[in-house]
Amino acid sequence: MSEPIVWLTIFVLSIFVGIEVISKVSSTLHTPLMSGANAIHGIILLGAIIVTGTADSTIAVAVGLVAVVLAAVNMVGGFVVTDRMLQMFTRKKPAARAESPAGEGR
Repeated sequence: MSEPIVWLTIFVLSIFVGIEVISKVSSTLHTPLMSGANAIHGIILLGAIIVTGTADSTIAVAVGLVAVVLAAVNMVGGFVVTDRMLQMFTRKKPAARAESPAGEGR
């Protein structure tokens, strides 16, 4: 079997495994998993910066720049989504009662 076919087979199988694993996660675990995924995205961003910094050709630098931008957007977006999800679990402060002007209501 040729090497591209092997890599394609591994890629397709990893998609199926990923879908099965994610579909089995309960909704209460999604927020901690998002936080862990954000940490992984930070590592990916660091790796993209390191690889781009050691690139020799212009094409490699251009592809590395795209990778750095996409990794940064992915990481920041993940933190924004996680923050919004965590805000859903915080208790709302009760609204302060409005004081009536002096002399009213008596």
